[in-house]
Amino acid sequence: MCLRQTRDIFLFKKVGSWAHFMGENTKRYGIYFAPAPSSELWVLGSQWLGRNCLTGKNVEIPNLSELVNLDLCSHTQSPRRYGFHATLKPPYRLAEGKSLSQLEAAVADFARQRNAVEIGALKLKVIGRFLALVPKAQSEALSGFAAQCVEVFDPFRAPLSAARREKRMAAGLSERQVELLDKWGYPYVMEQFRMHMTLSDPLDETTGPAMLFGAKKWFKPVLERTHILDRICLYEEAEPGAPFTRIADFELVPN
Repeated sequence: MCLRQTRDIFLFKKVGSWAHFMGENTKRYGIYFAPAPSSELWVLGSQWLGRNCLTGKNVEIPNLSELVNLDLCSHTQSPRRYGFHATLKPPYRLAEGKSLSQLEAAVADFARQRNAVEIGALKLKVIGRFLALVPKAQSEALSGFAAQCVEVFDPFRAPLSAARREKRMAAGLSERQVELLDKWGYPYVMEQFRMHMTLSDPLDETTGPAMLFGAKKWFKPVLERTHILDRICLYEEAEPGAPFTRIADFELVPN
């Protein structure tokens, strides 16, 4: 475990204890795609981030000569907390009157009625200042599936708080993104959706090229394969600042 991870856990305990004391319903749930736990993509992604969010255990990060002058641990703090995944329905608190068991039942029912969707080959891409794995070509079927997840599970989402809305607005959203934020609680959905699996915190002109170079070597075994969105997963943030945990998988109908 790196020193940063130890510090993050300490901060979570302080924040989480306060939230528990206040008696707030602070749990959040995200509906994601994550590769099968036995897959090479899952193993490589979890090792890159230094944490397996299914087991909840930290794992040894890559020791690559390409990253010899770069502290990978310090540049993957946020994605390590969120766990390796691609977002379909962004994290939210449950609406009043909704329970986790109800959400799980709805996701299970959704998965039983949907076919798996081809992702295709992956590539590494810098999105803004973040490094991510993305499909080489995002299909309409993939975009449509993500849009269904946003819409179908929205009744389980508590209204966006004023503070969280203000934070999103500070990113400089377009008029359309503001519309999506107010309707769905997140600006990068529907036609704004771009499937990605985040691999870094914000990078600069020095760290960006080094991270990209190292990631190309690390993920090379899985970049040219065809990948399938064969399941949707529930991730839970138990309290504000807590590491997200992969708590349930729901397999789609095989093609």
